Amino acid sequence: MPDVILPVLDEATAIPGVLAAMPPGYRPIVVDNGSTDGSAEIAADLGATVVGEPRRGFGAACFAGLCAARAEVVCFMDCDGSLDPADLRAIVALLDGGADLAIGARRAARGAWPLHARIANRVLAIELRRRTGVRLEDLGPMRAARRRPLLALDLEDRRSGWPLEMVVKAAAAGWTIAGTPVPYSERKGRSKVTGTLRGTLQAIGDMGAILRTVEKAA
Repeated sequence: MPDVILPVLDEATAIPGVLAAMPPGYRPIVVDNGSTDGSAEIAADLGATVVGEPRRGFGAACFAGLCAARAEVVCFMDCDGSLDPADLRAIVALLDGGADLAIGARRAARGAWPLHARIANRVLAIELRRRTGVRLEDLGPMRAARRRPLLALDLEDRRSGWPLEMVVKAAAAGWTIAGTPVPYSERKGRSKVTGTLRGTLQAIGDMGAILRTVEKAA
């Protein structure tokens, strides 16, 4: 069964609910990215595998989790209560159906996804399609792939560009990329990235750097 990589930075309020909702057989790997609220201890007490990654950055946390994973299939998702782990089964089913990379397209509840973040995500999806031909509604954080091929993509970004780099390199490698809708709820606690304008601008900068490495699609 899959390993589920959960990057964490001060998510003590959300962790218990996320771990309780994990589907049977899915092994949570919580990657603590420098929390000061006891997130790592809470996750460990609840039975999750906990990995420490002192270097700050979403990509750094995801990569540390990927290196710690052992299952054939690895999943990624935020650990802030905005996504339901039960939906991972639909994501993994896309791999069984022939996809190499499966991504959840967020269907946001009212107030769950700030307008500035939603617009930025849409612009990036349009640019991704223009440059690579990949059609995605959303570069969402809930996704799944097979571990060994994903490691072979040699992802280098360690900040907010990680999700986009994964898609860009997967497309270049000829992977089949598929998506399916997933509900997206208001997160628990304060967002450190896309919930703030500053964080969104940083993410845009990181992802823009990834896009500039891509030749315009023919």
